[in-house]
Amino acid sequence: MRSCDRSAIFIDGANLHFAVGCLGIDLDYARLLRLLRGGSPAAKVFYYAASTEAQSDGSASRLTDWLAYNGYVVVAKPVAQSVDVFGRRRNIGSIDVDLAVAALAMAEHVEAMTLVSGNGAFRPLIEAVQRKGVRVSVASTIRTRPPIIAEDLRRQADEFIDLADLADEIRRAPFETVGRRSPPRPE
Repeated sequence: MRSCDRSAIFIDGANLHFAVGCLGIDLDYARLLRLLRGGSPAAKVFYYAASTEAQSDGSASRLTDWLAYNGYVVVAKPVAQSVDVFGRRRNIGSIDVDLAVAALAMAEHVEAMTLVSGNGAFRPLIEAVQRKGVRVSVASTIRTRPPIIAEDLRRQADEFIDLADLADEIRRAPFETVGRRSPPRPE
């Protein structure tokens, strides 16, 4: 992946987790960070996570703590839950607006931006950032059925990066070496 000194990466944590899960990739977040930065430690990598009270085992907290300690800028937002008329729990709220607002603000200061998400709701964001002269790459996958990435989002991007093509570079090693700080697996 290409990177420049004036770049920013925005990760939709839930969408990334879903995509790599569908691809059967046990994600190594340290490898992903190195790959996304492309040798430019100046590149900021923002990881957006929504959490619910249902994650009482702390799995999401352990992951976001590890990410923050190891170079990601973590933006975590609690998501409320409600029960619909059929008795099903529903999440209320998301990180989409937070990510979009931050990306638009950052567009004034960068030459390149990468969005790690397949969410088609981000297509207008990509278009707005491109109008500011920023080159936008989108990372997700088309190698699932149905594809994780929305077709209009893929077409809007200046560059599409299929996570399936990066599997060997971002996959956790089968046996971690002793002493290596490895992030907890999200549950």
